[in-house]
Amino acid sequence: MSLVDRPAVDFDLRQVRYFIVVARHGNFRRAADELRVAQPSLSRQVQGLEQRLGVRLLDRTTRGCHLTEAGQVFLPQAEALLRSAHRAATTTRAAAPAGAVTIGYVGGLIITSVVRELRGRHPRAEVATLHLDWSDVHTALLGHRVDVVVAREPFPADRLRVTPLHQEPRVLLVPVTHRLAGKESVTLDDFADEPLIRYPDAAYDAFWRVDPRPDGRSAPDGPLVAAHADKLEAIAAGQALALAPATEGNSPPRHDLAAVPVEGIDPCSVVAATRTGEHNRLVDALLELLTGSQA
Repeated sequence: MSLVDRPAVDFDLRQVRYFIVVARHGNFRRAADELRVAQPSLSRQVQGLEQRLGVRLLDRTTRGCHLTEAGQVFLPQAEALLRSAHRAATTTRAAAPAGAVTIGYVGGLIITSVVRELRGRHPRAEVATLHLDWSDVHTALLGHRVDVVVAREPFPADRLRVTPLHQEPRVLLVPVTHRLAGKESVTLDDFADEPLIRYPDAAYDAFWRVDPRPDGRSAPDGPLVAAHADKLEAIAAGQALALAPATEGNSPPRHDLAAVPVEGIDPCSVVAATRTGEHNRLVDALLELLTGSQA
């Protein structure tokens, strides 16, 4: 029986990478901190990998976790699998005569015009786009799922090159029934005692909750969320408020929410992130378009 004819395991390379990081730390919490993901999500991903393989890779204990015999066998092969995937992506892209690029973007950022312009200038190139969660910028780039990402800071930037594009003011998302919903603008003092949505990533959480505040106080804690839809639901339900980037015209993302401009705080920065040490003419062309469009 050939390799093609044998039953295949449909690997999710993100799950493989997550397993490697957990195995290295022997602790889900420390691994989640490195990966910048919520611990429950990380645990689900590793469990998903175990289900795909049909074996238990890790024994969980109250003090952490350790590799099972099957996990010890799989670990070096998992590392080889990621290296092989990296080589496959790199060599395949290099072999494309007209070039290829995958452009990631997060949130409500719109890249349609620059992507259209890039395709028009390079009609034979393979130009793809991929929407990403804000927490996936770093892993998607280093995992070669994308070649460039248009995103809002902050996010982990090690091994990445970050090009500033423009800045966006921030607004406060509140229920339409909230006392601040009809204000033309607010300051931190206006909602100093209101709980704000929390996020798994420490740097992201600190920026979007302005924590600590200028007077040194901590921002009041709201529920911890990892998904955008869960954040909006928590706000609409009156559990907490949240700072967000201002969209065009400060339009709220749901009819039961209001977006109020916030004065006196730093705006958020929109940037383009790429891998350091790599050269892709299409990435360079896209960066030229992006920076030129902001001029």
